[in-house]
Amino acid sequence: MVHASPASAKTALRLVLRRRRKVLAAEAPDAALRVAALAPDHLFSARIVAGYRPQGGELDPWPLLRRLAQAGAQIVLPRADARDAPLVFHRHADAETLAPDAFGVPAPLNTAPVLAPDLILVPLLAFDAAGGRMGQGAGCYDRTLAAARSSGAVHVVGLAYAGQEVAQVPAEPHDQLLDAILTETGYRAFQRNI
Repeated sequence: MVHASPASAKTALRLVLRRRRKVLAAEAPDAALRVAALAPDHLFSARIVAGYRPQGGELDPWPLLRRLAQAGAQIVLPRADARDAPLVFHRHADAETLAPDAFGVPAPLNTAPVLAPDLILVPLLAFDAAGGRMGQGAGCYDRTLAAARSSGAVHVVGLAYAGQEVAQVPAEPHDQLLDAILTETGYRAFQRNI
């Protein structure tokens, strides 16, 4: 019997999960507002919060980001300056201009101040009960989270629809785990075996 590698299993699964996420987004148009309302109090102590510009049915972080900004957090957005490098987080205010980065995603200009977040909100295609996260496949967030964690304390929270949970995300050695997940049904922290 031949077993698929985690990389090939992820590629096949991503096709299914992208379709599922679009259906979930259409079925729950108020999910982002519910996520913002369900955010636990400890997230509001973050000083610098990294968000993202939603693409392809990703859960919209902006209702939550606005609440965090009202609580005093500075908001930063990722910018990919190279397709194989960690993302760089630049300060962002609602009215500031965005321009396509190396992946074509709207991002702050590279002249905006670079700040290191203590809370990173990440998009995803799927998550599991162990904190496994499947992204789009470019490895941007895995490289970024590894670099951020090596530089100091950072809390990583996935934002997703509850229906994006799978039994197990196929894992590879470089994959970074989530510290918690926040969906339209609630917040769940993941335990780490240390």
